[in-house]
Amino acid sequence: MTTMYAALLRGINVGGSRKVPMADLRALLKNLGHEDVRTYLQSGQAVFSSGHGDEESLAAELAHGIERHFGFGVDVIVRDHAYLRAVADACPFPAADLEPKQLHVTYFSAPVTPERFGQLDQAAFLPEEFRLGDRALYLYAPDGLGRSKLAEQLARPRFTKGVIATTRNWNTVLKLVELTAPAG
Repeated sequence: MTTMYAALLRGINVGGSRKVPMADLRALLKNLGHEDVRTYLQSGQAVFSSGHGDEESLAAELAHGIERHFGFGVDVIVRDHAYLRAVADACPFPAADLEPKQLHVTYFSAPVTPERFGQLDQAAFLPEEFRLGDRALYLYAPDGLGRSKLAEQLARPRFTKGVIATTRNWNTVLKLVELTAPAG
């Protein structure tokens, strides 16, 4: 059975380093045997269909391919349409009432528990807030991610230790749901 997936690459094409041209990424995915390959924006999203592997093996395969082709390592998370749809549907914030720049999702490579964030005084960052979901963290940042003090704290190694974490704005979250949706 063929499934649609999104590959989320962490930390590419930012600040002039770790350049991964999207045409090269598409070619790499096709060379790995995947079909229906498309990319979205320059910041590290690709969608593809595959009839083999699971999310973890597909992520490892792509990360290995990127390292071989480009000469540097990139953290990769792969998620299928059903997961991406479930994350969008489970948003604990009123997404329809917010500007997309105010709402973000951090995808994790593995489940994270509330205890991981237990030492963080959330009240000190209000009106910014976060909530945990299934291998995801929803962040409400009314002034945007670039000005978010809470996002700065959440990106610290003590909160991301042992997992890959990569953040996308709400527009991208929804676009990935759309791009991975089954045809028809």
